[in-house]
Amino acid sequence: MCDTCGCAATGHSHEDGRTIRVVADLLHENDHNAAHNRAHFDAAGVMVVNLMSSPGSGKTSLLEATIQALPADVRVAVIEGDLETENDAARIRRHGVPAVQITTGTACHLDAAMVHDALHELDLSGVDLLFIENVGNLVCPAAFDLGQHRNVLLLSVTEGDDKPAKYPVMFRAADQVLITKTDLLPYLGDFDTARARGAVAALGRATPVLELSAKTGQGLEGWMASLTEAVAARRAAARPR
Repeated sequence: MCDTCGCAATGHSHEDGRTIRVVADLLHENDHNAAHNRAHFDAAGVMVVNLMSSPGSGKTSLLEATIQALPADVRVAVIEGDLETENDAARIRRHGVPAVQITTGTACHLDAAMVHDALHELDLSGVDLLFIENVGNLVCPAAFDLGQHRNVLLLSVTEGDDKPAKYPVMFRAADQVLITKTDLLPYLGDFDTARARGAVAALGRATPVLELSAKTGQGLEGWMASLTEAVAARRAAARPR
């Protein structure tokens, strides 16, 4: 995995609890940075969504469809996270939306310090809704607060409906789950949306689940409604009293 979050130490001896202490200190520092980020977002009235998933679940395609479907008065920006390349940021910029690429190298997730550095390239006064597309990974991103207001986890129908049971920590961290690529369901005989919903519900949280296709637009209306309501609430909270 990576050398930045302690997951590379898994399986090694934790003599005197040193590894545990290092990871705890790292997470404490990250939480401090995340609170700093959130203060910036709240002061600017920006709604921040952390998009998480395994690789290839359709995060960037969803962002492209979302940008096209949102009302014109919702100003969007994107922070992209990948180990290498600026491919995803370039796709977003083609829609006229500012996008900052974070290349993490060997790190298998974004952290709050990376996001803070990326914010120097964005003018938050011109943003209502900021998406942070995290590195594709169903393990480490769940542990790292970035300062976001909502965690949205994508589950593609090409992955298998048992992913919530296999990766419970990640799915418990989600405020919303999107079942994506539903246009492929007629061609897949082994993904059952009811089973996927049941696996999410079995984790003990009333996490809302939406089914949608970025390709056809089916189901996007529910996703749009959740975003526009969140943006309106964030604007109202930031308005001077």
